[in-house]
Amino acid sequence: MKHTISVLVENRFGVLARVAGLFSARGYNIDSLTVSETQDASVSRMTIVVNAEDERILEQIKKQLNKLIDVITVTDFTKKAYVERELAFIKILIDPKTLPQLRRIIKRAKAEVLVKKDDYLVVEVAADADHVRNLIGELKAFKVLELVRSGRVAVAI
Repeated sequence: MKHTISVLVENRFGVLARVAGLFSARGYNIDSLTVSETQDASVSRMTIVVNAEDERILEQIKKQLNKLIDVITVTDFTKKAYVERELAFIKILIDPKTLPQLRRIIKRAKAEVLVKKDDYLVVEVAADADHVRNLIGELKAFKVLELVRSGRVAVAI
């Protein structure tokens, strides 16, 4: 099961490396990682998505994170209400025969065409992970030239 964890950390050199090293040293894979400073420039928020099949593994991850000196707080969103979003830019080759179908898919997904060139479109979608994944799946029927996808961001509600 995928779990979303929010970690507030001191905005200092090397913190990201220490957090990534913690996961690596214990053989845990990070599925998604997004980092940015908060409203306080001395504090950054890491939003980490990790696949932990066992509750014990998740608890171990949280305990290990809390032991790091630069970590301020660790919040597990597993049993909390929260809002999440991912961002994806998708560059798609245009084929005049399939363009109407492509436009319908983009509209239905509430995605936005950011760039239209003679031979390709760049589409943006910002939504929950399942929505982004579903759109990418639908677009596999077309020639996807490039896909750039952010990590998840989340906030408790």
